[in-house]
Amino acid sequence: MGCPAAEGRPEEENSVNDGQAVLHRNATHFITDLRYEDIPDDVVARIKDHLLDTIGIAIVASRAVASRIARDTAFGLFGAGAAAPSARMLFDGRRCSVAGAAFAGAMQIDSYDCHDGYPPSKGHIGVVALPSLSAFAQGIEGHNGGKLSGRDALAALVMLYEVAGRCGSSLHASVPEHHVSGAWNAIGVAALGARLLGLDHERLRHALGIAEFHGPRGLVMRVIANPTMLNDGSGWGCMSGITAAYLAQQGFTGAPATTLEVRDAASHWADLSSRWLLREQYIKPYPVCRWAHPLIDAALRIGSENAFTPEDITAIEIATFATSAALYRGMPQNTSMAQLSLSFPVAAALARGRVGPDEVLGSGLNDPKLQRLVGLTGIRADETYCALYPKQQCGDVTVVLSDGRRITSGPSRARGGPDAPLSEAELVTKFSSHANDLLGVERATAIRQAVQDLDRPDARFDNLQQLLLAPIPPV
Repeated sequence: MGCPAAEGRPEEENSVNDGQAVLHRNATHFITDLRYEDIPDDVVARIKDHLLDTIGIAIVASRAVASRIARDTAFGLFGAGAAAPSARMLFDGRRCSVAGAAFAGAMQIDSYDCHDGYPPSKGHIGVVALPSLSAFAQGIEGHNGGKLSGRDALAALVMLYEVAGRCGSSLHASVPEHHVSGAWNAIGVAALGARLLGLDHERLRHALGIAEFHGPRGLVMRVIANPTMLNDGSGWGCMSGITAAYLAQQGFTGAPATTLEVRDAASHWADLSSRWLLREQYIKPYPVCRWAHPLIDAALRIGSENAFTPEDITAIEIATFATSAALYRGMPQNTSMAQLSLSFPVAAALARGRVGPDEVLGSGLNDPKLQRLVGLTGIRADETYCALYPKQQCGDVTVVLSDGRRITSGPSRARGGPDAPLSEAELVTKFSSHANDLLGVERATAIRQAVQDLDRPDARFDNLQQLLLAPIPPV
């Protein structure tokens, strides 16, 4: 039978040309050879902020039902052979395979939607950075990663952020759909693994290709329309990246990673090592989808600047961009729905003056005051805000009161990014609010200090690692 002409095949001028396009020199050397000394001081400070923030997310996320299910599943299904590399799961302590521990850690962090992100990639990197580093370090060094220096750990994390972010923006420039983060952060995880495993450039290339091919290509808007525990696909992305590195180490081959190697991707890699994407990441102040954040800030501002009670509110009007308007509009029945909703966090901001763990994990889900306000909320997509997205995420809130007042916030932008960063005090408060109650102040403080000390010449990653692997005491 004859072979029909292929449809949708890249044009010859955009095809992979034996690895010469982008990856062969610049990216491979960056992945394997980036040193701590090559990284600007402010980028080192940023990676420590992101690491501490992600650790805090992993701590509070241990309470989420999805997190518990993922850890139990990893322990039950993804064990390691007697002579195979193994790793303990973050804040759990049980041992499974390296891939299983990384999968569980990424699923855990992804179950509490307060982790960092990079707008051009339309997704998240830190969610896989911490669990993959922890798992690989344990697998490589026997059990606890004792030989990995603090500075080497920081350099590996910076490399992962820079590579994964570019893979994400490259992917989304090549397709019309909005794919989950696991589709491209898997490649960053494979790069981390190849670096720590000491793979040569040929096997590194195969690892990246394997990870891209097997990374989950789930569609984000499907999850937005049906909020469940699927989240952003990063658990499977992390597992794909880990597995890809070990497969390539054994000689398994993969097709070239198109997000790095086709010529159309070149623009995303031309500034590698001169433009640091860590400077462009955001850190979330609230544990819900980033698309809701401008409206939460608008609601908090209205509440703080005006005198009224939740009972005085007769209507809430939200104007935002289209993808934000697509978020869930009803009263959420569980954490997954709460974190992918818009009316609910705005109602919490107005009625409680906050949107935090208790709102999405605890009593907020059964609060009749919030349910009433959710029912009073109208949402529309505004052309002006749609035109600004994704570079800017903006919107406004109007509150109508029983005395006839209409209070409008005016345009509001999401905080936490480079244009409106969280202060050092806010970052510490966020971590402490996540860690102190569950770990105790002593252990939480020790984690903060260990992260801060990672760039000392004598620091070992294991000093931090051991604080992350011990189980969280029962509440």
